[in-house]
Amino acid sequence: MGNLDDLVRLRRARDRMDREYAEPLDVTALARTALMSPGHFSRSFRAAFGETPYSYLMTRRIERAKMLLRRGDMSVTEVCFEVGCTSLGSFSSRFTELVGETPSAYRARERAEGGDLPACLSRIHTRPVKGRQGRSGGV
Repeated sequence: MGNLDDLVRLRRARDRMDREYAEPLDVTALARTALMSPGHFSRSFRAAFGETPYSYLMTRRIERAKMLLRRGDMSVTEVCFEVGCTSLGSFSSRFTELVGETPSAYRARERAEGGDLPACLSRIHTRPVKGRQGRSGGV
C-alpha cells in the first residue's frame, strides 16, 4: 500500500462510512475526507481493505437493514430508505446477493424464528459476507 499517512486517511474515510452509512456518500465526498483524488482513493481503498468503497458502504447498510428487518416494525421500503439507499430495486438486489435471500423473505423468516438475539451477538453471526449464502457459511 505504501504510505502510512495514506492508510490513516483511508481509515478516516472508512470510519466516516461506518458512522454516516445512511447519508448520501459518494466516492468524491469520501475521497475529500481522505484528502485524495477520487481515483487514487478508490484504488487505495481497495488495496488496503480488499473491496471497493461502494461495496464496503453497502455492506454497512445491509448490516443495519438486517437489524431493522429483524425488529419487524418497518416495511422493506422504509428500511431501504432508512439505511440510505435510494433505489428499492438496487437495495433488494444487493441484499439478496449478500444475504442469500430477499429482504422480505429474511424479515418473514427472522420474525418466525423469533429473531430476538441481542444485537452484539446477531452482528457476529449475521454479518453479510459476499459469496456466503444465508447462514450456511462458516463464521
